[in-house]
Amino acid sequence: MLQKKDPLNLTGKVAVITGGGSGIGLGVSQLLSAYGAAVAIVDVSDKAEEKAQELRDAGRQAAFFKCDVTNEESVIATVKAIVDKFGRIDILHNNAGVTVRKTIEDLSEKEWDFVLDVGLKGLFLMSKHVIPEMKKVGGGSIVNTGSGWGLKGGDLAAAYCAVKGGIVNVTRAMAIDFGKDNIRVNSINPGDTVTAMMVSEGRQTGEIKSDADIDAFLKSCGSGRPLARIGQPEDIANGVLFLCSDLASWVTGAALVVDGGGIA
Repeated sequence: MLQKKDPLNLTGKVAVITGGGSGIGLGVSQLLSAYGAAVAIVDVSDKAEEKAQELRDAGRQAAFFKCDVTNEESVIATVKAIVDKFGRIDILHNNAGVTVRKTIEDLSEKEWDFVLDVGLKGLFLMSKHVIPEMKKVGGGSIVNTGSGWGLKGGDLAAAYCAVKGGIVNVTRAMAIDFGKDNIRVNSINPGDTVTAMMVSEGRQTGEIKSDADIDAFLKSCGSGRPLARIGQPEDIANGVLFLCSDLASWVTGAALVVDGGGIA
């Protein structure tokens, strides 16, 4: 007979979150630390230190590591610093990402490279150098941030869709390669979520012409979904927590959609 357990308890585990200083990454940093994990907030912005300090002030284990995930030397140094600080790595959330809302015709080569480097190359480099640390401790969980637009197309988002579609499928490939090492690899695929990047997209597409338009824009992003609201970072963080936890001990290679029913 099944017995009640405490499968969400992450005490003793170390979680690395890229783009962890804002938006979805910050929500994940806050939630995983609330469930006992020591969190390494990896971000290119020094402002992420303030978020790490807030977690420490709340009695949680957290540290900020400045890193350019597109630069292998920076990634290698960061992974070493995390292991030196916390002793191990059990969880990796590859969340860092950017977008430029343009068609293929309008994108510059520099813009294309920027979006793909942060989203895909960053995932590659972080995974490449974290996986050996997971092997040392007998396994781990990797969660890659995809998107609903990684499972279907979207307008004015060619580079972003290329990245997110790639993330969904590289996740499957990684799950196949590292299952033997007890490393589970899944993707979390959000719909529109209240973040600074979402607001930036509204400005890029012209739907936000001034700050007075922000609330109406964000509301419109959720109005057509079955649950009739836009997502919050906590909604996505809940899915990441599940995938990192023992509740998902037999889940790998999956693409979990958290989008208020948007794809449906």
